[in-house]
Amino acid sequence: MNMDRRVKIVVDDAIPFIQGVLEPYADVLYRPGKEICRDDVIDADAMVIRTRTKCNAELLEGSQVKFIATATIGTDHIDFPYCNSKGISVRSAAGCNAGGVMNYVFSALYGVASRKSIRLDGEKIGIIGVGNVGRRVDRMAGSLGFKVLKNDPPRMAVEGPDGFCPLDYLLENSNVVTMHVPLDDTTRGMADDAFFAKMHPGTIFINASRGEVVDEAALKRAIPKLGSVIIDTWNNEPDIDRELMAMVDIATPHIAGYSYQGKQNGTAQSVRSLARFFGFEPLYEFFPKTEIIDLESIKLDLKGKSQGEIASTLQYNYPIFTDDFMFRMHPEDFEKLRSNYQYRREFYVG
Repeated sequence: MNMDRRVKIVVDDAIPFIQGVLEPYADVLYRPGKEICRDDVIDADAMVIRTRTKCNAELLEGSQVKFIATATIGTDHIDFPYCNSKGISVRSAAGCNAGGVMNYVFSALYGVASRKSIRLDGEKIGIIGVGNVGRRVDRMAGSLGFKVLKNDPPRMAVEGPDGFCPLDYLLENSNVVTMHVPLDDTTRGMADDAFFAKMHPGTIFINASRGEVVDEAALKRAIPKLGSVIIDTWNNEPDIDRELMAMVDIATPHIAGYSYQGKQNGTAQSVRSLARFFGFEPLYEFFPKTEIIDLESIKLDLKGKSQGEIASTLQYNYPIFTDDFMFRMHPEDFEKLRSNYQYRREFYVG
């Protein structure tokens, strides 16, 4: 795309590794994501954002924006029909934080199992939504000896029924249920009273996808019969339900995907897609360098280890209860905890 004037890009100032990258090619305005407004974008050509910026007619009408990159896997903050009607191209960072979310799920799962003396060996884990994140959870679960049940209607429609099961069957037969669905009209509020009623007593429930896929009032009613509840994403963020927070076993401020590698991937995908749209050729293969050796991803050998040994290893590599403690101490600092989060390194099992 050729332009006679210099391109203007509005960037969420909490996106890591991006400051200084675009300046040789464009005028860049950095703003807190939630505070980006019409005055900022009216003469902008592009935006690089996160979920806190709602891209709709209220923000964009009358602007010159033609390209939006979101450094996130979720896109429910973007009004696609409006953007399509205005010829605005949108790119997400699909899969960028899949490893980080997988790490979160298993550190949390083994953490609560240790605290409550819950046996996990040979149990069934139900994965609702088997996209980029769900696939990583599936592989890790298999390597740890879980029996895996998977529900993903869009994939099943394309690939056939083999390897998938109906949602009701998954809920009725799983010892652990973990949600990894996008937020759309088919998933909003799907975890309701009927959903939780199908689970057997003692089931562990994890939501690290989008808060609004869970009816939180229904979850609170279900908690007495559930084994443990782990919540990273909430309704009405950052003004979360404090009562629900007090009821769950692990509560974190939407940071499941906040790994060092995940943030590198998200920023890289956003910069690359923007560079290709505007023809900034030197940035076509941009990737933030890893200069901190201690944050490079690490391979874990968990073969033959007991549940206790696995739990200790996972907690050493991601001490999730620290995140839980910090959040409970200052739930009013939801956004601050996210913005100032110390990105953790990812682990994987060979």
